[in-house]
Formats: sequence, structure tokens, C-alpha cells
Amino acid sequence: HLVEASEQHQLKNGSMSTSTTTPGTTKHAAPDGKVYFSYSDIHSTVSRLAPVLQKEFCPDVLIAIGGGGFIPARILRTQLKVPVLAVSLELYDDKTNQISEMGVKLHQWYSEESGPGRLVENGNVLIVDEVDDTRTTLQFCVQQVLATSNPKKVGVCVVHNKLKPKQGTLPDNVAYFAGANVPDLWNCYPWDAEAYGNTIEQHETLAKGCSIAPTTTTTKMKDDDEECVVFIQTEIHDQRYY
Repeated sequence: HLVEASEQHQLKNGSMSTSTTTPGTTKHAAPDGKVYFSYSDIHSTVSRLAPVLQKEFCPDVLIAIGGGGFIPARILRTQLKVPVLAVSLELYDDKTNQISEMGVKLHQWYSEESGPGRLVENGNVLIVDEVDDTRTTLQFCVQQVLATSNPKKVGVCVVHNKLKPKQGTLPDNVAYFAGANVPDLWNCYPWDAEAYGNTIEQHETLAKGCSIAPTTTTTKMKDDDEECVVFIQTEIHDQRYY
């Protein structure tokens, strides 16, 4: 259902140097207005992006933004065979699901003194997160990396890029990779299932429903003037929502 990554192209707004994305997904919203993604959805999208990352960026180390970037980064680690550094940044308040008035909060950062942290200096550093929403968190993370070290290259990789105006910006020389473009709807990821009151089984059922394409049936009827009127009825079958 997901399309292979498109060719790398130069963005005209100057927010970043290069961008590689897929045209989009076939997902649609559940009755509650949210779009649910399964573990399989995430794994497939990230796996399609891995060879593009290897060819066009060749990272030495991944920086996973917690918590949404942890699982995508772990999937990439297996395929790219590079270590993962973990950072913890918070833009949304867990209690209210609203953007914090204080902006991005830094809870955890990596050490450059030992282990994989040493690879950041003069290395190709790829920052990984699950979604590019406002771009505020990605901007903050890139700024922190550049302020604390001197990498050779910095790139950003997200599973999903929301098609919306961005509040944050990225430097011109930062490469940008997205697994898929998605509409500006509320995305629900499997690692957050309980946050929405679902078990993982319920979440996966919702995600499956969001992947089933609507079917269209056409019924022809004649009015009093014997003119043909066509009615289109769209239904989504075999969906069970909790």
C-alpha cells in the first residue's frame, strides 16, 4: 500500500537542503477522526526507507527522539547496522495532549565521551522520530546536536510527514527523509495504544480498519421525467471498531 521513496529533490523554501519522501499512504481516518497505524504499517514504511538512507546519507549513528523515535530507530538499526543514541524531548504534555506552553523540554541527552556518542563528532548523524508535525521538536534536536558537537552531516528521518504548514525550520544543509506524507489528522501509533484507552489488540483492529479501502456502489434510478439519476453510496466493509 505504501509507495517507494521518490527521487531526492531540492526544496524551494530553503528550510532544508534535500528531501526524500513517498507520495502518501492509503490510510483513512477511523470514525473517531484519528488514523491508527499498526506495527506492521510502521515496520513496512521504515524498511522501505532504509536502502534510501544507506545510499543517500550513509549514517554513522542514529539519534532516536523519545519516545516516538525509539521503535523506528530500532528497526533502522537492524538494516543499517549502526548504533542508536537515545534522547528524550517533550513537546506535548502527557496529561493534556496539548503543546506545552514552555515549548520543547529536554529530559535526556547522550554523552559524547564514550561509546556511540563519540561517533557524532565528524560523523553522519541521522535524527529519527515518528512524525514531522509542527517540526518544532526536530528543529530543537538539530540545534542541540549542532550546539554540542561538530558532525560531518546531519539528517532527519521521520516515518510520517504531515502535510501542513510548519512552525519549526531546519538548516539548509540538513537532509530530510520521510517514509510517507500523511494528511493533517491525529495519528495513533501502536506504542501509545493504552493512552487512547485501547489494548494493543484493539489498536491493531482499528489500524486494520483504517487500511481497508472504501468500496463504491452505483445505483441507477429514473425520476418522473424518465431521466437517469445516478446515486453513489460509499461504504467501508468488515470494520470492527472498539
